Amino acid sequence: MPAASFQRHDQLGEIVIDNPPMNLFSSELIVDLRNAVDQAAGTDVRAVLLRANGPAFSAGADVSIFTGLDDSSATTLMATVLSLIQAIEYLPFPTLALVHGRCFAGALEVALACDLIWAAAGTEIGQLEAVIGGFPFAGGTQRLAARIGASRAAEMVIGAGIYPAETLVEWGLLSRVIPADRLEADGRRFAASLAAGPTIAHQATKRILRAWRSGGISAADQVMQSEGPPVILSQDLQRGVASLISSGPGHATFTNR
Repeated sequence: MPAASFQRHDQLGEIVIDNPPMNLFSSELIVDLRNAVDQAAGTDVRAVLLRANGPAFSAGADVSIFTGLDDSSATTLMATVLSLIQAIEYLPFPTLALVHGRCFAGALEVALACDLIWAAAGTEIGQLEAVIGGFPFAGGTQRLAARIGASRAAEMVIGAGIYPAETLVEWGLLSRVIPADRLEADGRRFAASLAAGPTIAHQATKRILRAWRSGGISAADQVMQSEGPPVILSQDLQRGVASLISSGPGHATFTNR
């Protein structure tokens, strides 16, 4: 059994981490997760849910991946994990991570690569690499800063603290905190609604946000200029306008055209 796999349910894709007991990011999980992401990218799904089986989303890296390396293999490891994060970020549809139990270190970096993060109530979350003398090797520092600001990102990374989900939703790291017994069902329902949405417009939104993160409002405005016309001319928007005029809001259907 792979340590991560891709499944699809109509237009909704689902990537499931399953590396018991604590879903540690071993070399095998990193490879299997990248394969699952690539499988998702090669399909026509219109949203992806990322979740994990077991008592925790993940307690982070299997620290043995950092031992016995030379300069070349350390550089390769860095390139591999950052490439995984970027592959998730560049998926051309909305992505929702559901975290529960514990979400530490590299696992948090994987969640941060998704557009939205929901957490089960009581989840413990932390960027803990400083505990072993490291820093977030898959880009967690800058991705935390993009969501919660440099000061709080520095606190999480340098302080290596463990925070309750209830604090981090107030900071803006998480979108929602959900009762644990509802997280998977509510998350899947919401992700399915995204998969039925205007995918072309959602893809444009992702590109605009990515431009804003790298270059601010000016860069985002430039990307928006190129993204806007195809969205305006899409069948989805034209159908949405006609539906709004004839039936009011909330009745349009979208087909990613």
